[in-house]
Amino acid sequence: MTLFPASERGHFDFGWLNTYHSFSFGQYFNPESMNFGMLRVLNDDLVAPGEGFGTHPHNNMEIITIPLEGVVMHRDSMGHEEGLHPGDVQVMSAGTGLTHSEFNGSPTDVLKLLQIWIIPNERNVEPRYDQIEINDAAQNTLYTIVGPRDAGLPLWITQNAWISLGVLSPDTTVTHTSQAEGTGVFIFVIEGAVHIGEQRLGRRDAVGIVETTSVDITSDSNAYVLVIEVPMA
Repeated sequence: MTLFPASERGHFDFGWLNTYHSFSFGQYFNPESMNFGMLRVLNDDLVAPGEGFGTHPHNNMEIITIPLEGVVMHRDSMGHEEGLHPGDVQVMSAGTGLTHSEFNGSPTDVLKLLQIWIIPNERNVEPRYDQIEINDAAQNTLYTIVGPRDAGLPLWITQNAWISLGVLSPDTTVTHTSQAEGTGVFIFVIEGAVHIGEQRLGRRDAVGIVETTSVDITSDSNAYVLVIEVPMA
């Protein structure tokens, strides 16, 4: 078990963007925090009203966006123009290459979102986009939203990785059971506080766990948790 305290994340405030990086990204470089297995990026972004990420390219990366507050206005080279709200989850397989932009859809309110990048297990696939609304499916459970193509989940990516969300009432225990051998589990507390064994995690704290088949997560308060299972090699 490796602790990733919220206070030790990379942090930059560019005015239009206030961002926290769990792993090395952009101007933040920490050789001891480059990735967790195939999980390459977990950015916690706050975007000022009317601002955003202009059109930019990606390739050979699985990109997952989870809005927390506000509306993400998305546009890409595949012809998608979408608004993403809290409760939505978006995936893009960048594959052979695409461009996209993301902006805060509000002229008055800050946009808050999580951006996740997972290294794919196949390169140069055809770029692809999808999104869903999960509604109350994650209430007091770990709802697995994203997985491999053949997993039968609402969204899929080009990697043997799984992403789950849980919206937990106080004193609720949920269990993540590993889906495959050779994977690790990265647990990120979006809001509230939880216990994993004797380890307490507060808001935006995270922990990476390897060599286990199941993990119990117990909420100390109302809590919102993100669980990412990825191959470690």
